[in-house]
Amino acid sequence: MRCKGVLRAAVAALLGAGVVLPDRPAPVAAAGFVERYPDTAAAMRAAGPPYADWAQRGRRFLAFDPRGDGLAVELLGDLAGADRIAVLVPGVGSTLRDFDRGLGGVARRAPAVQAAELRAALRSADPGARVAVLAWLGYDPPDGVFTAAGTTSARRGAAALSDLLAELAARRPRARVTLVGHSYGALVVGLAARRAPAQVTDVVTLGGIGAGTDRADRLGRVRVWAAEAETDWIRRMPALRLPGLGHGIRPADPAFGARPLPVTGVSGHDRYLSPDAATLDAVASVVLTGTADAATAGGAAR
Repeated sequence: MRCKGVLRAAVAALLGAGVVLPDRPAPVAAAGFVERYPDTAAAMRAAGPPYADWAQRGRRFLAFDPRGDGLAVELLGDLAGADRIAVLVPGVGSTLRDFDRGLGGVARRAPAVQAAELRAALRSADPGARVAVLAWLGYDPPDGVFTAAGTTSARRGAAALSDLLAELAARRPRARVTLVGHSYGALVVGLAARRAPAQVTDVVTLGGIGAGTDRADRLGRVRVWAAEAETDWIRRMPALRLPGLGHGIRPADPAFGARPLPVTGVSGHDRYLSPDAATLDAVASVVLTGTADAATAGGAAR
């Protein structure tokens, strides 16, 4: 597992004339956003297929490290000019190997695919909006359900995510940031929201296992949204919280107090950001307007 100090280190340290990966992964670097693209592209080319192909196609990554389960933070859109930023955080079992193809080879589970679907929904809702989407696999999620009962991975992930949010606030102080966490990723964004800068206005949980607290109002001033389909197996998880074990009330439980998102068209645990799901358009609306009314998203973001 990666330590907090390592996650704060620079992802693209330059030694001599070559790009050398640090001894440990580092999803959030100190250099400017644009300056990282050539460095991460060089690291991806050095890693070989399929990552070299990603770089060849011009995809932009703020962080990349193929070691172990891997780390990747992909950018869709113009981060330097964005006034709306969405950060997608995946859950259990997510690895670099599945970043594009999806867990178990199911494309809809892939962080890159989900980020692309959200980006497309945002552009459809308001083609002129200045929006960037980050597919943030910037932490090491638990490998399975049993390890997901603990909070260690989420706390380390939240620390790394907090570093990114602080940098976004410093570099894009006028941009509004929405955190979107799926499954165990909801716990990561919930923990990060507690110390998030003012630019983070909304937290969205999709099939969330927990949020680090049992009440939405304890996440501070952010608006908290939750989607949970009736057929999502997460509903069978017990609302247990012991020291270091369990995550308490799910964010979609009415007792938690989150604002509900529509789930028409959603089945199972991982279709929330599918094109035929009402949740996708609602999340796009939250990013653009701070409301879940997709009908008002167009033109309301500026």
